[in-house]
Amino acid sequence: MNSRFRMKLTIAMIIFAMALSVAIALMDHYRLKEQARLGKAEQVRKSEQTVKYALESMEKAYYVLGENIAAKMRDSTVYLLNKYENAPTVSDWDLEALKKELSYDIHIIDENDVIAYSSLRDEVGLDFKACCGKLAAILKERRSTGEFYHDGIDIEQNTGILKKYSYMASPDKKVIFQLGYTLQDSMIYQHFNFFQAIDELVAQDDSFYEINVLNMGGHALGELADASKLSGPRRDAFEKTFTTGQTGEFRGDWYGLPAIYRYVNYDSKYDSGSTQTKVLEIIYNDKDLQAFLQENRRTFIVQLIAVLFVTVVLALIISKWVARPMHLAFHDSLTGLHNRAAFEELLVSMLADNRDTLALLMIDLDNFKSVNDDHGHDTGDLLLKRVAHSIRSVLRKGDAAVRLGGDEFVILMPSASKEEAEHAAVQLIEAVRGPIKRHSQLEKASISVSIGISLAPHDGIDVETLCKRADTALYVSKELGKNRYSFYSWQAADRRQNAARPL
Repeated sequence: MNSRFRMKLTIAMIIFAMALSVAIALMDHYRLKEQARLGKAEQVRKSEQTVKYALESMEKAYYVLGENIAAKMRDSTVYLLNKYENAPTVSDWDLEALKKELSYDIHIIDENDVIAYSSLRDEVGLDFKACCGKLAAILKERRSTGEFYHDGIDIEQNTGILKKYSYMASPDKKVIFQLGYTLQDSMIYQHFNFFQAIDELVAQDDSFYEINVLNMGGHALGELADASKLSGPRRDAFEKTFTTGQTGEFRGDWYGLPAIYRYVNYDSKYDSGSTQTKVLEIIYNDKDLQAFLQENRRTFIVQLIAVLFVTVVLALIISKWVARPMHLAFHDSLTGLHNRAAFEELLVSMLADNRDTLALLMIDLDNFKSVNDDHGHDTGDLLLKRVAHSIRSVLRKGDAAVRLGGDEFVILMPSASKEEAEHAAVQLIEAVRGPIKRHSQLEKASISVSIGISLAPHDGIDVETLCKRADTALYVSKELGKNRYSFYSWQAADRRQNAARPL
């Protein structure tokens, strides 16, 4: 009995310790994972700041000198408007000569938002409604106001060269004069080249595949418009970030390699035109993070195995220390049966769970005192052990046996009919005779058992009532000559009550 209790305690302790150890190990594992992810996120965030700072530095420099450039572009546009007033047939203009004269690329946009004439022949026929829907909407607004507008950093569609553009519509709204100033020819670009900062960042850290600065059309600055045209998930992610200003990411492939595409909003402090809002596209991998996580997983498994091993060993040692004291707290040290301390708790639990008849068999050894007196306490203890063994032999699964003290025992039989209780009593009486007859010192002793039986809920539904009525039935068994069993009845109660009256 003690070994079974110890085994249950050991298993319980191992399960508890393992659960606690695994929980701690998992918390540490996920803490390291989160730290690694935060570290990677910080690395990417710093790259964002580097690109933003480089771009902002260039814009700031152009802003300082930009008013002078914008003023010259305005004067040149007014010059073209005056020429248009005097000679509205722009097809007769020599745009190449005008470009040399004004030092700006000249584009004339017709009413359909198409570049009808240009000092750059490759630009002729460019349809803004087809290629650049956002810009076409802006051109419509600018055409209606007739005011002069100038933007910040943008690209030339066919070359990807960085340019600054100005716009102003003719009084009749039929054309818009667009001037282009090449920024990459200026000293400012040489000193504040953000492309160089991007190239250095990508070259220094193999986590980054590519970093692009996208204009409102989704075209990368410094690249041909067609070559940098976004599609699919890249286009969707860009549009969402451009519209909402929220950073977005998705996983995909970059030339067959796993990659993460990150889109970050950038609003210029120095550009109030249509080029104010841009989006940073950072294409990177997390190979270093995945390698760390893989190593962390291996370390976690090794640590977990070690922790579980130590846990099992400690649980076995601790259970060995505490099993016996805990077992003895609720079990009889001589017979191994439940003791009086556990009896009431057992009965209350069985009564709460029981939906059928519960039988309580109260057992008393007849003439046990004579065994101790005639043969000594060692023989008496041996007899109690053998009786306990006999009691266990009649128990069903779910039954419980209790030694209340001395030679008093109890059997609790949940979900037992009257016939089953009677059968158990008969078996027990027969079982007790065997060890007594086989013991030379007890062979002549008049030892037997008397049993009193009460049934719940018929005879009571609480511990005190059931015990009193089983005790009453036990008294009747002894009165009738011992070595027998009796069920509680009103007649048995009257019989005991009459016996207790003084003469």
